[in-house]
Amino acid sequence: MKSKVHVIISGRVQGVWFRASTKDKAEQLGITGWVRNTSDGNVEAVFEGDERIIEEMLEWCNHGPPLAKVDNVEVEKQPVSDEFDQFSVRY
Repeated sequence: MKSKVHVIISGRVQGVWFRASTKDKAEQLGITGWVRNTSDGNVEAVFEGDERIIEEMLEWCNHGPPLAKVDNVEVEKQPVSDEFDQFSVRY
């Protein structure tokens, strides 16, 4: 079953390769969507794919890359849209 989630990750998540690492992990898992930094110091992402794989991606987001320190991961389920054909970093 497909799933789509919108995620806000807070903590020390900018300047620690969070976006690039998220893209690598998403591509490894076969997830589509995007990731970007926000002006308030968080990382925002949309993940779309198999529900079990999304859960694995969200688990990864709770710690992120080695230099990150994740304080919170806010997850909002959204209707599946099939609008993405790959995973990208947005600026």
